[in-house]
Amino acid sequence: MEKENLSWDDVNARALVVAQMLQNSDRRNEGEADQHIFSLYGIPRGGIFAALLVSGALCELGIHNVIEEEPQDANVYIDDVIDTGATLHHYNTTYGIRPFFALVDKRERGIYFKGKWITFPWERATSDEGPVENVRRLIEYIGDDPEREGLIETPKRVIESYKKLFGGYGQKPKDIIKVFENDNYDEMIVVKNIEFYSTCEHHMLPFYGKAHIAYIPAQKIIGISKLARILEIYARRLQIQERLCQQVTEAIDNLIRPFGSACILEAQHFCMTARGIEKQSSIVTTSSLTGSFKNSTETRDELINIIRK
Repeated sequence: MEKENLSWDDVNARALVVAQMLQNSDRRNEGEADQHIFSLYGIPRGGIFAALLVSGALCELGIHNVIEEEPQDANVYIDDVIDTGATLHHYNTTYGIRPFFALVDKRERGIYFKGKWITFPWERATSDEGPVENVRRLIEYIGDDPEREGLIETPKRVIESYKKLFGGYGQKPKDIIKVFENDNYDEMIVVKNIEFYSTCEHHMLPFYGKAHIAYIPAQKIIGISKLARILEIYARRLQIQERLCQQVTEAIDNLIRPFGSACILEAQHFCMTARGIEKQSSIVTTSSLTGSFKNSTETRDELINIIRK
């Protein structure tokens, strides 16, 4: 994903724009010595920095303001970025509707910021701070306190686990698979009952189970352990089970041009067992067949018999 790294000059300029918007919203006191006092609340954590910058900009405009420690005591909410508006909705429904401003509002500047990961200077103290902050926001959104003892380190642990769970994005089969010359072997090669774990792209919930992968070699072969490795590369991404099957057979076909390849997956999906219809024993079976496996009933039946033994 493309990044947009905002500098301190960028965020100071944006804070001034927010301050001017607040000033324009308070024209009823224009010309009076005692202007209305804005009480700001910065949404943790990025919004705290944003609120400090906006507070300073208001002072430069000669407008009195204070920063509150509790959201219910403020008359303005300040955040660093508005993505979908979920945080705005959460604060307005929890603490009451108040003006809500952010240094970056993707809803208003959607064409420019769409698909970009926004980073602020205070986030770049560590490379993972932006994603970590978003996990904190999710914890807060579901109604828990990210600062309580059991959750303080959770955002960092989640990001570390993501590096494993979604490690397939940085890998390609052609970069890690070594191909060998075939020594006149023309029978199918099958590796069955390969355990795999993946994540459904629709709800970001796990699905897991067993895979059966096969191919009939032509001029080239690959190590049998590498069949499981190909599966692992594609499973460690946001997936749907049907596409995962196809990606495995496409990789095998592209790497060694066999007479045929097959991938059959049997999996349980948390989006069916832990939410929604909640059917605990449901198994989803999908397959991708190419070449001889797709065109020959005899070859396909032989594969099924091997898997069932």
